[in-house]
Amino acid sequence: MVSERDRERRRQELRSRDLRRRSMLGGDAGAAPRAVESALATPGDPQVAAFFDVDNTIMQGASMFHLAQGMYRRRFFTARDVVGFAWMQARLRLAGENAAHVEKSRSSALSFIAGHRVEDLELVIEEIFDEAMHHRIWPGTRALAQLHLDRGERVWLVTAAPVELAELIARRMGLTGALGTVAESVDGVYTGRLVGDLLHGPEKAEAVLALAEREGLDLARCSAYSDSSNDLPMLSLVGNPCAVNPDKRLFNHARQHGWQVRDYRTGRKAARAGMVLTGLGGAVTGAVAAGVALRGRRR
Repeated sequence: MVSERDRERRRQELRSRDLRRRSMLGGDAGAAPRAVESALATPGDPQVAAFFDVDNTIMQGASMFHLAQGMYRRRFFTARDVVGFAWMQARLRLAGENAAHVEKSRSSALSFIAGHRVEDLELVIEEIFDEAMHHRIWPGTRALAQLHLDRGERVWLVTAAPVELAELIARRMGLTGALGTVAESVDGVYTGRLVGDLLHGPEKAEAVLALAEREGLDLARCSAYSDSSNDLPMLSLVGNPCAVNPDKRLFNHARQHGWQVRDYRTGRKAARAGMVLTGLGGAVTGAVAAGVALRGRRR
């Protein structure tokens, strides 16, 4: 449980943060991604930016796995819930992802956050990040992001993870902002519905295109980084794509097209990570990702 003292501390932090969010990037009310702009110390070319995936690109492993594990320990949901999400996701993979099945899976996975206060879940996410995630950020990818910042370029995270978590990582790394999956809230309480869709695969590319249009970015001069072939639509948008800790399909695609490849894993870790991420992506992580998309548009 979150104490009233913790809530008040969090309220003060949020009020202070809101003052720094005057340049928030919006989009229309139905758009899933949301970006938070931060000031850059070094002036640079306003048409150039870099976009980074999170899981196994910025951070070792699946951020949603660590977040779900932390929430499970705090009794936000039960082991039975996780099994149910995983079973539904497995059915989707076997039977095909038609619109009705996807909607049913999404609604079921989101149901357990309905009624929770936004500020309570924000505090929990920050606690879980400090416990289980901050030390998993790849030093090599952090250095790549810093290189862009040092050039005066803006840097965004683009991830299917909750925008809550994405924004936190961006703040901790001193990045410009983040695009992530958004869950709806009304009067500071989650409704159990998503705003738009999960920011995954083609949806990431759509979000980057919308951001580029709003910000006047020249995508031919921009960079993008990811480990997953699911992000080929986003990587293909920019003039400087880079495969980081890539899966096999992305590695082959990058080599065939002359893209940069950077791998910060050892050979053994790379092989193990590929197997683990494949399993997680298809079952528990994919389902729980929808369920713990924790940030809603304020109404």
